[in-house]
Amino acid sequence: MEENMEEGQTQKGCLECCIKCLGGIPYASLIATILLYAGVALFCGCGHEALSGTVTILQNYFEVVKGPVESLDVFTMIDIFKYVIYGVAAAFFVYGILLMVEGFFTTGAIRDLYGDFKITTCGRCVSAWFIMLTYIFMLAWLGVTAFTSLPVFMYFNIWTMCQNATITEGANLCLDLRQFGIVTLTDEKKVCTGSDKFLKMCESTELDMTFHLFICALAGAGAAVIAMVHYLMVLSANWGYVKDACRMQKYEDIKSKEEQELHDIHSTRSKERLNAYT
Repeated sequence: MEENMEEGQTQKGCLECCIKCLGGIPYASLIATILLYAGVALFCGCGHEALSGTVTILQNYFEVVKGPVESLDVFTMIDIFKYVIYGVAAAFFVYGILLMVEGFFTTGAIRDLYGDFKITTCGRCVSAWFIMLTYIFMLAWLGVTAFTSLPVFMYFNIWTMCQNATITEGANLCLDLRQFGIVTLTDEKKVCTGSDKFLKMCESTELDMTFHLFICALAGAGAAVIAMVHYLMVLSANWGYVKDACRMQKYEDIKSKEEQELHDIHSTRSKERLNAYT
């Protein structure tokens, strides 16, 4: 009988501990972190492969040759973009962890307001710093989203021309890379409808795959923007809660001091009356 009671108390203690742990999880920050990681992974992975597909299309169908190492051509820019993608993936992986840690500490500070944990001025400054930094990153991701829409628009035009190849068979339409600023004005790199290169490019899997990879990269950048907005809402709400909690702490401190002073006054008066009677 005693063993069953001990097992029941142990299970009850484990259940209360699990409930307490689940109650301390910042679910809003967790959702924003998952959305951020998904968006960054989609943007970096699909963007990297789409850039590699772009290099293949330029070399095989437009016959663009890579220049010397010192020159800044389209292939060098693509390599720079790839390195930027590596940096973005690493940076936002760390930033997501930092925001999750901040969410845990803020949630713990609010829930343990009346306990031993005290909200410090440094904690409030850290929250304000994260709000400002997240706002800057949101603007940066908006710029990345706008920039990613450019290759999507370019590939959409090419993909539309390939889909309507039978309609544009009589027309002499050409894709000139000089119009997009990919090559210099002196280099004439173009592919016209009806040519063998144009038909091979339309029938190849590189064009369709690269186009859809850029679309996925654009969707990933949009998801990162939504995650940044979500983070801003969470951080602003936490800042408001922490500010109210600090005011509550000051009120409780003043109240306890006043009660202690009243208790001391009553004790002093009681002693004086006792001495007067004696």
